[in-house]
Order: sequence, then C-alpha cells, then structure tokens
Amino acid sequence: MDIAQFDAAVRWAIVFSGIFLWVGMLTGVWKYWQIRSSEQARAHYYVDIAHRSSLLYAPASLILAVLAYFSAFSSSVNLLCVVLNLAFFSFSILSYILHGWLKDTSNQFKTPHQLGKRMTLPNWMMSMAMLLLIASELGATGVLLAGAVLKLFA
Repeated sequence: MDIAQFDAAVRWAIVFSGIFLWVGMLTGVWKYWQIRSSEQARAHYYVDIAHRSSLLYAPASLILAVLAYFSAFSSSVNLLCVVLNLAFFSFSILSYILHGWLKDTSNQFKTPHQLGKRMTLPNWMMSMAMLLLIASELGATGVLLAGAVLKLFA
C-alpha cells in the first residue's frame, strides 16, 4: 500500500489512535497496581477515567481517520478538524492522568475546581475549556462527517 495516498490528517489520526491505545494500556497497568494496593480493591476515580477514555479515544481517532480519508474537503480543512479533535482528546486524557496522579478530586467540575491540594482553577477557566472542547469536537467532527457524506454520496 502506498502511504503517499494518505494525507496528513489521516496519518496523524492513525498515529494518535496508537498513542491513545498505548496510553490506555499504560494507565491500565497503573489502574491494576492501584487496585492491588488498595484496601477497597479500587483505583482512584481519575485513574479509571484516564484508562477508559484513552481506550475509547483510540477507536474514535481511527473513525476520524476514515472520515478524513473519505472527506470531500481540502487536506487543510481535514487536518484542522482532525488536529482539533486530537488536541482536545489529548488534553482530556492528560487532565485525567493529572487528577489521578494528584488524587485531588473525584469530580473535576465540583467547585472549587481543585488542582492539587493548594491550587484551584477559576470557574470561568473550566467553563471556557468545556465550551471550547464542545464547539471544537462537535464542529470539527461535523465538518469531517459532512465531507465524507458529500464525497460518498456525490
């Protein structure tokens, strides 16, 4: 198979799919270690979330690769849409890992928004991050989906 037929959006989505799978496996080991070490036989809430979300973002990234591959839109548009999704997927996983490492909260949306034992994030920052995540992921995925539909049913 000629790799040149895959544009940058497809390649990045495939590579990040593998990264997310690998991070899911690594956080699975971390989760198992915490379960074995815990009197309650449970991992920290955000270690579990990091593990599961990484494993879910891996196939989601492959779906983005397929949508970008079949999209009728330009390589630049497809790349922007894929990168937006991958950036927010990565940000989410990293924030879960951070909360799991710090063991600072079991709900990052509970006010005050804890980051470690001494630091809190302002409400506006959490709200802005979530609005950007929602708009970016839904918008970018919608564009890729529209591009695929246009090309597949043209």
